Amino acid sequence: MKKLNKYIVKQIMIGFLLVTFSLMSVIWLTQSLRFVELVTNKGLPVILFVKMTSLLMPRIFVILSPISLFVATLFVYNRMLSDRELVVMKAAGISPWASAKAALYVGLFMSFFNIYVNNVVIPAAERAFNELEWQVKNDVSHLMFREGEFTSLQYNLTVFITSHEKDGSVSGILVNDERNPKNKTTISAQKGRIVYTDKAPRLIMVNGVRQEINKENGQFSSLSFDRYSVDFEGQNPTKSKETGAREKNLWQLLNARSDKSLTPAEVNRYIVEGNKRILTPLYNLIFALMACTGLLVGNFNRRGQNKIISVSIISMVAVQAGDLIFGNLAAKYLYLLPLMYLNFLLPLAACIWLLLFYNPAMLVRRRTPGDLPNV
Repeated sequence: MKKLNKYIVKQIMIGFLLVTFSLMSVIWLTQSLRFVELVTNKGLPVILFVKMTSLLMPRIFVILSPISLFVATLFVYNRMLSDRELVVMKAAGISPWASAKAALYVGLFMSFFNIYVNNVVIPAAERAFNELEWQVKNDVSHLMFREGEFTSLQYNLTVFITSHEKDGSVSGILVNDERNPKNKTTISAQKGRIVYTDKAPRLIMVNGVRQEINKENGQFSSLSFDRYSVDFEGQNPTKSKETGAREKNLWQLLNARSDKSLTPAEVNRYIVEGNKRILTPLYNLIFALMACTGLLVGNFNRRGQNKIISVSIISMVAVQAGDLIFGNLAAKYLYLLPLMYLNFLLPLAACIWLLLFYNPAMLVRRRTPGDLPNV
């Protein structure tokens, strides 16, 4: 790689990292608001909160990467044009294609890197995130039971825990159970422990009293027990969560037809997701070329390149919108899947043709001596 290309690549990568870090920081803050309740209401440890929100970042990075690269490339080449660096390069005989090689190298590198992230990092991160989220939302142990507070686990079932012991047990238990519409039950116990069964978590209590009142006739009964248990139906963290499209690998997505348990709509959605795993990272290459092509092949204007920049931005937005539209259509009608690739190939072919063969002088009509006005 020539020193000139290394210089441009370095500038693009610095701008790309700055833009990406800024956008991901903002989105991380917005996404983290979803989990604030888990910290404030359920006592989720901060380290677990950071881990859960961090697992969302690979997915966000893949979405932001093409846009960030477009912004960085457009800024670098526009600055070079304003500083007359590109003018000097043209005067030295460097073609637009040679000048665009730096953007091409960065676009190819980010495309292959995002393919790796899309097919290796994101499925692993999604599985880890869904497992953590499932455990946090359904775990009825330390995360759900906060010391000295009443916790409503489900409809008409409230549990109070005085303290958590170091051995994993709980002490000072009070349970108010009104799940049975005919009876109201209050249970108090000195100690207990939460165990998990195949059906649901179970709170086993020792040395306590069970008091029950019949709502129909008002009859009251009391029972002292040495051992008693309460099942928390519908709160079973041991049940595995269904695997989503993001958690599957590329082979499973592209061969979704072989999975007989999937509906036709799910098969289409999985196949489209598999093609996006390959196609979406390649937009890094397209957007990098779209950002620099107009500035390299257009005529220099001392007043600025606002028109060229506007056309580049509109083209990028159009390609991004086309990807979303054709992706949604292909999920419903799979025979429209080639439109997603056409939305990628047409801009790529246009950028390569402009960089290799386009000459603005071809559009300027040369005047003959007979066309000159008489003075």
